[in-house]
Amino acid sequence: MRVIVDQILRKIVQNGRLQVMWPDGGWSRYGNIYEPMVTIQLYGSDTLRHLALNPGLAVGEAYMDGNLQPLDCDIYDLLHLLMHNLSLVERSSRVVSGRRWLRRLLRSVTQANNARRARRNVAHHYDLDGQLYALFLDHDQQYSCAYFPTGDETIDKAQEAKKRHIAAKLLLNRPNLEILDIGCGWGGMALTLAQEYGARVKGITLSEEQLSVARQRAADAGLSDRCHFELIDYREVGQQFDRIVSVGMFEHVGVPNYDSFFASIGRMLKPDGVALLHAIGRFDPPGGTNPWVNKYIFPGGYCPALSEACLSG
Repeated sequence: MRVIVDQILRKIVQNGRLQVMWPDGGWSRYGNIYEPMVTIQLYGSDTLRHLALNPGLAVGEAYMDGNLQPLDCDIYDLLHLLMHNLSLVERSSRVVSGRRWLRRLLRSVTQANNARRARRNVAHHYDLDGQLYALFLDHDQQYSCAYFPTGDETIDKAQEAKKRHIAAKLLLNRPNLEILDIGCGWGGMALTLAQEYGARVKGITLSEEQLSVARQRAADAGLSDRCHFELIDYREVGQQFDRIVSVGMFEHVGVPNYDSFFASIGRMLKPDGVALLHAIGRFDPPGGTNPWVNKYIFPGGYCPALSEACLSG
């Protein structure tokens, strides 16, 4: 398996220098003399087999298990080197293109997010101790792309700017508009729309942890009469709304469900209503989700190409 891993690295690493110490104590060098320069040590023949068969998953697992150790750098330096080189060769390399094609082919399986599976996937990521998210989220617990008009904003100010930007696009031109927030998270967007714009908001989520926090926040703010949160799938909502907003949830829908998602929005939106979808996309052509991300971070998740979302919508 060392021969296969060696061949893969020789094809991929062209810019920068990667030095590898193999499980048997031997050394190999890849790339050129220019920075970044990264050195790693590998342990165990099983590690080599996994790297040969599924490198997108095996690199992360080997690092977690201690079977891949950076020696004169950290894991971020290694990822920077690999991702930079992959971006240069992925369109010309048959190996990389083949893996990408296979991931796209398997999307009907990996992204088959029916209501039951969607709830399980959401629980995997979001039903965690809130102290974890407090380490990197803003005070309002906004879990999506912040908006930095000048680039000098703090994360708190940038998330406030994002909410104002979204609210402006929703055309909240009169009070008491009925709004559906699909994938409401910990309730920050819904509470803002109710408190600052006089809306009546229904927030839905599949995370029990988020639901509990959102309901408590509404009660603490005295907004329980204007903000109502439910544990329900978007496909099960039966009423219509003046406005529909979804922030950072579309990444969990999955390509096989895009038609159903947009059909649900059309069914729930009043004839003169406005819907806004805020999601993370990709610059790359349609593809698949990195296997390590799919297994450990966002099971069933996928950041779409613009063409995929537009064709479905």
